[in-house]
Amino acid sequence: MNTPDRHVLYIDDDEGIRRLVSKALQRRGFQVSLASSGAEGVAMTQGQAQDQIRAFDLIAVDHYMPGQDGLATLAALRELPDCPPVVYVTGSEESRIAVAALKSGADDYVVKAVGDDFFDLLAKTFTQVLGRADLRRERDRAEEELRVTNARLEALLKEVNHRVANNLQMVMAFVGMQANSLTDEAARDALQRTQLRIATVAEVNRRLYTKDDVEFVALDEYLGGLGEDLSSTWSTSGAARDVLVEIAPIRLRTDKAITLGMIMNELVSNACKYAYDRTEPGEVRLALRQISDERIELVVEDDGVGRPADGVVRGTGLGTRLIATLARSHNADIAYEDVAPQGARRGTRATVSVPLKQDDLRTG
Repeated sequence: MNTPDRHVLYIDDDEGIRRLVSKALQRRGFQVSLASSGAEGVAMTQGQAQDQIRAFDLIAVDHYMPGQDGLATLAALRELPDCPPVVYVTGSEESRIAVAALKSGADDYVVKAVGDDFFDLLAKTFTQVLGRADLRRERDRAEEELRVTNARLEALLKEVNHRVANNLQMVMAFVGMQANSLTDEAARDALQRTQLRIATVAEVNRRLYTKDDVEFVALDEYLGGLGEDLSSTWSTSGAARDVLVEIAPIRLRTDKAITLGMIMNELVSNACKYAYDRTEPGEVRLALRQISDERIELVVEDDGVGRPADGVVRGTGLGTRLIATLARSHNADIAYEDVAPQGARRGTRATVSVPLKQDDLRTG
C-alpha cells in the first residue's frame, strides 16, 4: 500500500509539524502535499478537481487551527464532489472530539504526539483507510457492472418476450383463419379453443415486455384482462356471457401465473359453452384470493345446468384433461361441486387450490 502513488494532503497550521510529517511520510512511501490552513486545504482539493489534476488519495486534517478548525474544514471537504477519505488528527485525547469527527464524516482519527511512534501510527492509519477506500471502490465498480449487466439482460429478455408475443399473435391469426374456413362445427370449435389457449400465453408475454418486472405477473391485471377477452369471445348478439372478475392484487411468479391463466381459460370457457343454452345469456363469476401464506385459491362459478348426472364429460374432454395436467404440474388441487339449486338449474363451482413456495409472491 505504501507507494509514492498514494498522494496525501496534510492540513496543519503548525509549520514545524507539517515539515516533520512530510519527511516522515515520504520516508514511509507517501507522496505528500501540505496546507497551512483549512481554507487552503479545501481550495487545493477543489482546485485539483476543477483543473482535472490527479486528486488526493487521502486528506489528513488537524483539529486545532485558528479561524477554521478541523471540524469546519471537514464539513467543507465533505461538501466537495468525490471527496477522498479523511483522517482526523488532534492533539487532544478527549473522546468527544474524535466522536464528533467520525460523525461528521471522518474515516478514522489519530491522536497527535511527538516522535516516530506517532508517524508510524499515522502511516499505518493512512494505509488502513486507503485499503478500505480501495475495497469500497472495487465494490461500487462491481455493483455498477452488475447493474449494467442486469439492465442489458432485462432489455434482452423483454425483446425476446416481445418477439415471442408477436409470433404467438401470428399463430393465433393463422389458427383463426383456419377455423373460419371450416364448415365442420366441432373442428371449428376445437381450433377456436386452441386460439384461446395461445392467447392466454401471449397475454403474459405482452405484459412481460411492457412492464419492468419480468419475473412476476400482477394477477388482477392479467386474469382481469383474460376475463374480458373470454367474455367478448363467447358472447353473441343474442346470448351474452358476462365474466365477472374479483381478483386480489397478487403478484405471482411468471411460470405459475401462466399455468393459473390457462386453467382459468379452460374453466371459464367450459362454463361459457356448456353451462347455458346457446340462445340464453349467462353469468360466470371468477374470484382469486390468497387464503394463507402458503396457498391461493381460484374459484370459477356459474348458474347453469350443472354437471351431467351421468358424469360423462361434454365435448372431447381435452379441456378437462388439460386442467388436470396443469394442476398436477404445480401440485394444485381441483374440486367441483354443485351450487345451491335454483329451480331446474344447479350451477357448478370449480375451486383450484394452488400451494405457494416461499419466493412465489412479490409484495409491493
